Amino acid sequence: MVCYVKITLNEDDIYIRRAVVFIEDAIHYRSINHRVDSKSLRVYRWYYSWIWQWGMILAIAVILGLAFVERPSSLSLSSDPRYRQAAWEPPCGLTEGIETAFLIIFAFDVTVKSYLIGWTEFKKNKWLISYTVVIAGSLMDLIVSLSMVCGENIRVRRLFRPFFLLQNSSLMKKTLKSLKKTLPEIASVVLLLALHLCLFTMFGMLLFAKREKSEENAEWETYFRNLPLSLSSLLVLLTTANNPDVMTPAYSLNRLYAIFFIAFSVIGTYLIMNLLTAIIYNQFRGYLLVSMQESVLRRRLGIRAAFEVLCCRGQAEDQGLEKACENEQAGGVQVKTIEQVLQQVQAESYYKHAIMTEVQQLTERRIQSQTFQNLFDVLERDRIKEPPPMPEYRLRCMQTLQFLFSHYYMTLLGNIMALANVVCIFTVLVVDSEKSISDWSEYYLEVINLSFVIFYLLEMVLKIVAFGLRGYLFYRSNILDGLLTLSLVALQMFILVKYGFSCPKWDLPQPGLASLWEIVRMVNMLIVFRCLRIIPKIKVMAVVASTLVDLVRNLRAFAGILLAVYYVYAVLGIWLFHEAITAPANVSSSSNSSAECGSYEQLGYWPNNFDDFASALVLLYNVMVVNNWHVFLEAYTKHTTEWSKVYFIAWWLTSSVMWVNLFVALILENFTYKWDRSQDCLDVERIKYESSVQLMFRRDLQEPTEEELAARLLQHPHLHLIQ
Repeated sequence: MVCYVKITLNEDDIYIRRAVVFIEDAIHYRSINHRVDSKSLRVYRWYYSWIWQWGMILAIAVILGLAFVERPSSLSLSSDPRYRQAAWEPPCGLTEGIETAFLIIFAFDVTVKSYLIGWTEFKKNKWLISYTVVIAGSLMDLIVSLSMVCGENIRVRRLFRPFFLLQNSSLMKKTLKSLKKTLPEIASVVLLLALHLCLFTMFGMLLFAKREKSEENAEWETYFRNLPLSLSSLLVLLTTANNPDVMTPAYSLNRLYAIFFIAFSVIGTYLIMNLLTAIIYNQFRGYLLVSMQESVLRRRLGIRAAFEVLCCRGQAEDQGLEKACENEQAGGVQVKTIEQVLQQVQAESYYKHAIMTEVQQLTERRIQSQTFQNLFDVLERDRIKEPPPMPEYRLRCMQTLQFLFSHYYMTLLGNIMALANVVCIFTVLVVDSEKSISDWSEYYLEVINLSFVIFYLLEMVLKIVAFGLRGYLFYRSNILDGLLTLSLVALQMFILVKYGFSCPKWDLPQPGLASLWEIVRMVNMLIVFRCLRIIPKIKVMAVVASTLVDLVRNLRAFAGILLAVYYVYAVLGIWLFHEAITAPANVSSSSNSSAECGSYEQLGYWPNNFDDFASALVLLYNVMVVNNWHVFLEAYTKHTTEWSKVYFIAWWLTSSVMWVNLFVALILENFTYKWDRSQDCLDVERIKYESSVQLMFRRDLQEPTEEELAARLLQHPHLHLIQ
């Protein structure tokens, strides 16, 4: 491969800058198809600096959060229309001004992105084109709002806002692309589910047709009176939300009717629905693997591009002439050049240090592309931390203390004491569960807690003596344990100073936040929370806990798409059902006694509504959980039209059927990956597992060939490489 570049005396460092940027692209799985001149590289590194990236995240969070403040405002203590006070609403122009400012920031963002990749690449990028259109559409809708003095009921730009969240994450884009390709397979199973529902609806209407005797018509009247009611009754049964209510009237007449409902549930709920979950995950996983394959190619391509430009630097002369350097004849890249590049790369200190260590261990003066590539394999390894050395004591007694309190059995004793403390609190709670707070006696429980807290303090101090401060803080469980212990000591000192040791003083009621009851309750909660220290000592629990923590980081792309879907459905729900259900003017008249049993009114579901954005989110969550979701379905059908069922069923299919099942499957994938990698380590807390989404599927991905890398490098729009 031959690299043609024009160099001058003052631009020799351009090769170093290019290599630095390409390596940073590889670390973050970014595309290398951007401008590589000196000015553009400076802009590029600034654009991907943590300041601008966190600034964009803040801007997206603020513009999404405007929905809580805009009319209808969510700034009220209660969402129950019977008790809700008038919420504060911003004056016209306030939120619009904030939104305008952030839209200008987004316009600047898309301008910089377009400049960095060039016009040719911009025309190929559908996301950037859509980004531009969304910003323009939002500004137009904003102008309409201001021209109507903020009096419009529908703000179309609110539907556009989740797009800003989606376009800011490459992983979300890959996930959406995979979901789009999975939709045909999902549609085929949903069609099978619909056929199953229709067949059993017809059977049900035939079985439970209207009879001559009124006492035999309970099933018909309640669940199979007409086609829409029959369909919705069986659809809800598919989610088990109305089981066994839906079968009880018929079952009370003839036990054989139970066969119909059981057959429907077994086929629909336990076969077709689980089959749908399997198909969703299997197909989605396949398409996601293709996207992850592209991420692996991006990493390898970035590293290879860095190697190519460094080879060019090694052969370039100090004249402003067109030079050609053939990598096969150049003898590779000098090790000292690699060290110079790595010093400028912005990466996590652990990886940077590990790569530098690998470089310093090289014996050759120059290395070839494969060796250069292997240097960066450390990016996919688990981080194994070595604890700092323990302090050395000369005194015999200190050595004995160090041996005793650094032993595993001392940690085991501490865990037993923590559990014993929790058992004491639990016992008191059970004994006094029927008493009111004013009848509780805090004295004896506080004496017990004080004894345990003294033990916790001694344990912490002696462990610091045994391990040293750095050794004690090496384990994250010790950091949490130490903070909680210090908090408990501070609260106990406050209690002793304020209330002393006299038992009668403890029974006097003390109103306010500093009352004895509030402080003791806080102490008890901290003690219970401190019991979490046992998790890292049990391997299975440690892996499960670390998996949950990793989910927040590694599966945030999937959660981000779910948040976007929530946002869109909440906005649509407000448009369609705002104040559709009106609470009675007189609160006393809203008694549940006169309402139909199991209805929205009788169950007191008034706080669940679409009257503001926050309430809409909570209602959508309640429907996603599917417990009693038919109550909302029936209530909004009653107060609006039958077509409202389309909205709720579409949300159920999107959230509960597709997205939640997919999320559960990915949790299993993440846990399996983590469990397999933890089998060779006895101390889980010493390892930080690299479990990004790319690495979760790494064992199923293939390494790109030299031909693929060469072909992609030749297609670079701004780096002039020819074969």
